Amino acid sequence: MINIGIVGGTGYTGVELLRILATHPHAKITAITSRKEDGMAVAEMYPSLRGRIDIAFSSPDKAQLQDCDVVFFATPHGVAMAQTPELLKAGVKVIDLAADFRLKDVGQFEKWYGIPHTCPEILKEAVYGLPELNREEIKNANVIGNPGCYPTTMQLGFYPLLKAGIVDAGNLIADCKSGVSGAGRKAEIGILFSEASDSFKAYGVSGHRHTPETIAQLQRLTTDTVDVLFTPHLVPMIRGMHSTLYARLTKNFSNEELQALFEAAYKDEPFVDVLPFGSHPETRSTRASNMLRLALHRPNNGNTVVVLVVQDNLVKGASGQAVQCMNLMFGLEETTGLMHVPVLP
Repeated sequence: MINIGIVGGTGYTGVELLRILATHPHAKITAITSRKEDGMAVAEMYPSLRGRIDIAFSSPDKAQLQDCDVVFFATPHGVAMAQTPELLKAGVKVIDLAADFRLKDVGQFEKWYGIPHTCPEILKEAVYGLPELNREEIKNANVIGNPGCYPTTMQLGFYPLLKAGIVDAGNLIADCKSGVSGAGRKAEIGILFSEASDSFKAYGVSGHRHTPETIAQLQRLTTDTVDVLFTPHLVPMIRGMHSTLYARLTKNFSNEELQALFEAAYKDEPFVDVLPFGSHPETRSTRASNMLRLALHRPNNGNTVVVLVVQDNLVKGASGQAVQCMNLMFGLEETTGLMHVPVLP
């Protein structure tokens, strides 16, 4: 069994980790931290876990994280890098769901997140946790920077096109929408039901911190300079993400060749579903699952390719992907504990 610790188990990504790991055949949750809820049974806060998770929250100073095999950080930015050095010394692997180990460029991290990076030497060794693109590196990693939710859709949507060198890498466009749970479990006016319901808005239009993360990873796929015009939107639903991606073709490819390109890229990927050309994937087709679905369009048979990508922002966009990485790190079948069928309606 893999002894698991979770730091920050009261938020949405934390409880999603608990939900997934509760039925994982090789996982044993031995510690879950929360200062405020120290001593409270997990099932008391989350009744959905009654009979599945029988431990209580403990304050960080009481949790025996050094005895774990792996620790997940479902915490705000900055927490993981403060604790990772000591955990690594104890032989514990780390998977951070925040941004502490996503950006290799320390200057970029400090610019976008507004805090100093306290362990740049560990950052150099950390692996970006997108299995479809970094599988072999993840297998040998001690520290994982779990991707952001939006960047996951953008990278998997643009990857086959950039890898084949058939689009203008410097003029990529990503028009993306996320449910309210993407903002986290907190009391904030903008995400209250009466504020977010029956409304729709863009945010971060002048600059969003997922942009440098996405560009840095896409740049690995091509020698051309990558630039992405990324606009996120908040939609009045709890969970789910829909990204509409635009790329301009620089080579003459037929629709059949484009479809074949994507099908070949993801034919062995258990969590990427390439739908028939011209399909319209819905967010509900991935709800509560680790599946990402995408479909291609070519308006008026012109030189613009449109890629529609949907996923659950809390699963493939966060906690499910983190467990996918854990499976790889410990030599398990990648799909272990993650074959949940999406929930409908």
